[in-house]
Amino acid sequence: MNLDYLYLLDGNFHPGSRVWVYQSSRLFSLGEALEIETSLNQFAQKWLSHGAPVKGAAYLFFGQFIVLMADEQATGVSGCSTDSSVRLIKDLEQQYRVNLFDRTSLAFVVKDKIQLLPLSQLQYAADNGFIQADTLYFNNLVQTKKELEQSWIIPVKDSWLAKRVSFAQELL
Repeated sequence: MNLDYLYLLDGNFHPGSRVWVYQSSRLFSLGEALEIETSLNQFAQKWLSHGAPVKGAAYLFFGQFIVLMADEQATGVSGCSTDSSVRLIKDLEQQYRVNLFDRTSLAFVVKDKIQLLPLSQLQYAADNGFIQADTLYFNNLVQTKKELEQSWIIPVKDSWLAKRVSFAQELL
């Protein structure tokens, strides 16, 4: 699975730009993905904060992750502008019958595919070899462009999950 997404990010955004990651409960079909990308681009072009344009960008990565980014060096993001982005995500949820707000569903790269796992099943998955310490995890808690670039797709052992799961010692 090609996980190269950095080249798609707008290089004109400050590293401290705010980022929101929404993970879909399922992979979008190609047709849905094209429609969603159109909606995201239209939203980003018209995104406002107190009437001023937000320097924003919106992406659909890997057919399953919606990423919104706002460069607050250009225009601060207000409660109203954040509310409008949440409305967009809720509209997409309803239109495509997916959950985009479930923070207890974790995404991993397993056997070259994105697999979702409930947080409650994390230790079971580790105990049964579904995930290992080096398994790539989508850390949707990233908050800035810099974190998105450096800490979004990372091994489980390097994430906050490392404190929540133990792995059996691997044989030497």
